[in-house]
Amino acid sequence: MTYDLFIGDRMFSSWSMRGWLMFEKFGIPCKTHMVGLYSGTMARDMADLAPARLVPALRTPDGIVIGESVAIGETLAERHPGAGHWPARAADRATARWLCAEMASGFAALRADCPMQLMHCYRGFAPSSAVLSDVKRIETLWSHARTVSGCDSGWLFGDYSLADVFFVPVAARIIGYGLPVSDGALAYCHALLADPSVQAWRASAHEITYDPMPYAKDLATTPWPEFPAL
Repeated sequence: MTYDLFIGDRMFSSWSMRGWLMFEKFGIPCKTHMVGLYSGTMARDMADLAPARLVPALRTPDGIVIGESVAIGETLAERHPGAGHWPARAADRATARWLCAEMASGFAALRADCPMQLMHCYRGFAPSSAVLSDVKRIETLWSHARTVSGCDSGWLFGDYSLADVFFVPVAARIIGYGLPVSDGALAYCHALLADPSVQAWRASAHEITYDPMPYAKDLATTPWPEFPAL
């Protein structure tokens, strides 16, 4: 038996990306199942997972259904303690949990105004004051994480952890909408999006075409950047 991970469209589903990276980046095999977020089949596709109703959702090898990304991450960390989901040092681990929890519960303006899409970059997007406030708060959290960990570049806590997983879609939003961030934050975004697993996810996203494209904005676009693998 294996883990069954239920995900939505790779091009747009930020939480599905997080769920998949929790397996892919830590060497845990799973079988993925696509849920039709935009085809009208979502309720049917998830009927056997009730009361879970959003993606990602997980069925463990012993048949336990788990919804919500934070719960999935904690369950995998508990079941696979050697995989490295959380940082080894206690202070780093506590801070990483804080960042993941705040990401899961906050930043409503960024989510609403800048839906994740991995197709192209928008030109001329004018962020609201609420979006700018969210981005400033994210930079504050990243800076705090680096103060705690002592890592002034690369992953937030030295080795890749769930904290990095949770901010990959944020990096995609910052790049995709041209949101203003510091040079250090931009470098971190580039590192997250250059990761081979993230690039593989994005490549798979192009296997499906959309007409019309969900969340499209009436703005000029430029091609998605090429991020050299680190």
